[in-house]
Amino acid sequence: MSWKTDFRSLYYLGAPEPADPVIIPKETALLVIDVQNTYLERPNRASLPPEEQRRYDLWTPFHERMRNTVIPNTAKILDLCRKAGIECLFARIACHTKDGRDRSLSQKMPGWNNLLLPKNDLPSQLVPELQPVADEIVVTKTTDSALTGTNLRLILHNLGIKTVICAGIFTDQCVSSTVRSLADESYQVIVLEDCCAAANDDLHRKELEIINMIYCHIMSSREFCDFVPLASAAD
Repeated sequence: MSWKTDFRSLYYLGAPEPADPVIIPKETALLVIDVQNTYLERPNRASLPPEEQRRYDLWTPFHERMRNTVIPNTAKILDLCRKAGIECLFARIACHTKDGRDRSLSQKMPGWNNLLLPKNDLPSQLVPELQPVADEIVVTKTTDSALTGTNLRLILHNLGIKTVICAGIFTDQCVSSTVRSLADESYQVIVLEDCCAAANDDLHRKELEIINMIYCHIMSSREFCDFVPLASAAD
């Protein structure tokens, strides 16, 4: 299997294989999206009533994927990109007000997406394993798309970025929304599939099929390493 043929939807069956990307470090940025404490926190299962235990169990594969795959792989890619001179940027969901009145409508809707994450509180912070270093940029967003909800568009322009590598969560929500916005701005976008997660594997894979070939190219972190100058530094 190869990134050139994986994750193809019906729209792209039989389409020509894409050319290998040319990664020019000074024109490339890695964007890590919303890997924050709030999404990794879990209560004590034994303390929950039966219905909440059922929901807890449904989320267990997500937490296992985050701990065993997404966070370790993203940490390796951050290390590689730093060594290669690729800009590393981070986006996080957080509101500027304590009551969240500045949030977008999607983050005020009833249900799972109703997030109240004041910017200075611990739940809104990036996880310890994926912290920015030195002067790496973190943008704070109150929308799903990191491009729409922040000044990231201007930042990327000022940095001279043409290619954006995306990692983070959730594949079918903020990652996808950001990827579509970047594509509409004519950035070359690559999504690292093993540095992303959705609530379950079915949602993750289906969203990758939806955005692949039109809004971005999907590849594994290992495949991406092969295109980065000094890729051996990741080993």
